[in-house]
Amino acid sequence: MPQDNPFANGSSEEFPGFPGITTALTAAEASRTAGRGLWAAGGTVDPDVVRLAQTLTTALLDGNGAPEALLPAELAAAVREVRGLAVPTYHRVEATDGIRLSAFSLRQRGPGPHPLVVVPAGWTPFGWPLFLWSYLVLARRGYHVLAYTPRGLGIPGLPSTSEGFVDVAGPHDWADGSAIIDFAVDHLAPSVIGFLGASYGSGISQLVAAHDDRVSAVVALSTWGNLATSLHDHGTRHLAAVKALLGLTGGPVETKFDRANQEVLADFLADRNLDRLVEWGRLRAPESYLHLTNENETPTFFSNTWHEGLFAVNQLLTTFEGLDVPKRLNLWIGDHTAPEGPGLIGTERDRVGLPMAEAYAWLDHHLKGERNGVEDWQRVCCQVMFTYGTEAVPDPGTGEPTGENRIVEEAYREERADWGRVTTGVEVLGLTGDGAGGTDGRLLPAGETTAPSQVTGWRRAFLAGVDTEATVMDALMRTGQAERAGRPRSYDTRKIDRRHALVWTTGRLTDAGGRGASGRRIRGVPRLRLTVRSTATSACLVAHLFDVAQDATARIVTHEPLNVYGLTPGQDRTVTWRLQAAAYDVAAGHRLMLVVDSKDPLYGDASVTWTQTTVTSPPDAPAFLELPLG
Repeated sequence: MPQDNPFANGSSEEFPGFPGITTALTAAEASRTAGRGLWAAGGTVDPDVVRLAQTLTTALLDGNGAPEALLPAELAAAVREVRGLAVPTYHRVEATDGIRLSAFSLRQRGPGPHPLVVVPAGWTPFGWPLFLWSYLVLARRGYHVLAYTPRGLGIPGLPSTSEGFVDVAGPHDWADGSAIIDFAVDHLAPSVIGFLGASYGSGISQLVAAHDDRVSAVVALSTWGNLATSLHDHGTRHLAAVKALLGLTGGPVETKFDRANQEVLADFLADRNLDRLVEWGRLRAPESYLHLTNENETPTFFSNTWHEGLFAVNQLLTTFEGLDVPKRLNLWIGDHTAPEGPGLIGTERDRVGLPMAEAYAWLDHHLKGERNGVEDWQRVCCQVMFTYGTEAVPDPGTGEPTGENRIVEEAYREERADWGRVTTGVEVLGLTGDGAGGTDGRLLPAGETTAPSQVTGWRRAFLAGVDTEATVMDALMRTGQAERAGRPRSYDTRKIDRRHALVWTTGRLTDAGGRGASGRRIRGVPRLRLTVRSTATSACLVAHLFDVAQDATARIVTHEPLNVYGLTPGQDRTVTWRLQAAAYDVAAGHRLMLVVDSKDPLYGDASVTWTQTTVTSPPDAPAFLELPLG
């Protein structure tokens, strides 16, 4: 029978515990997290989630105490069960350059060898404990688990904090992943090794797998394929995303990053030397090493969201299409980690949740050889936005509506053999310059019934540099988390200030394909062409596509900004750009609305306040919106 402490040779350390975890987590406190995701206001980690994770960790690692002393009965039972299956141990794993990484393992007690899942932590100040519930799930499925905090992340003094500077998934992080594998081979003797990561850990997982052929499968949740285009695309800095990440390292920039990375981040924030940023981001892009992943034949599973605020979906599609390995792409309603978060942190303890159930099934198939249906999966599965059924949540005391909704019927999903088959046709809508519906132009289907004079030869202008009600989201990650829970943001399109935006709408849409209640089935990547000039030398165009109901309220379908530089005042430039991919059914009787303004809190824009931006549609380059249909 295996010894209880297989790390008695000094590779483990005594767990010092978390400050403040001395009193029991009550059932009421635990249930308060139920149904919630990872994020609180301001893009911070929900404090209740942190307490749940740290209390679970303490109860699991305190071998001399009963878990009931810290946990309600349900969670205590889970800890006892896993203690019977596996030995929990706290470690400090030394990297090749002497940096010590905080780590945690669950070593199966039964006769082996057993498969191993390595979990690099996400980009938060709390490190590996945050997803501890998922380690319990993996242990129950027969895996050794080895989780670690990537270098530099964490709050000083917490046992889950790793030494060193944050390398932002750079070469030090790849080498650390291989050092973790070396440690696992020496101390866990796994039969096979897989990596599972969410957010930051997902990018590291892909990069380690590309550079170390000992990795036999990867699960990458809420991930990036190209860090360069995640941070800077269409000439536009994704400013809010980087600021949010900088606030989640566990300390000020000067203590968390080395000088070289500090300079890159300072340049990004100051909007200078962006060519250097692109080179820096490509070094950290799994897309740059597709040839290595393909050579290693590493099965790779992706999970991402349509309204992803950190790593927009289009950049991942390019990476996915470049992989020539067993692969799967799940696309969900919501924003960063909203689909997978509850399953990772244990706020859906009564069920694994479909996003994580399929992630675990991928590992079971490729690491344990189970024939569990994964072999029959198609490569792409799209959840169609907001097709879930909801009901009003009553106040438990009065029974009156609270204004909140909850999902009672899941949104439907569509599988396709590959991304190229998601879109089966396109519809081109021409933009008019007339004032139908007040100051709004129209979106007219191209064809014999639309005369060229209706969609060309016009010129419309707005005052730039002022934001409108047409914002992408209320709050990074939080808005998408609410979408995922059945509460998508509602916009009042009448409040969009037409002095600072241009608006075009379709007529009320009818069933275009004899499929029932759908006016349009948008599937894929929309494309927009405009001709622009400005009284300044630069301009920002933020395109938003809305689904507008009969009461003028709307939900956002997709968006994308474009910064245009080097303009000559008084001269036109034609620009074409792709909006973010979408799977969205517009109900019959609704309208599509295209709004173009010059500013959004998510992005660094090139607009000059109170200058004039003019959009036109010349005969040799008519303005159009191309809708992908499926």
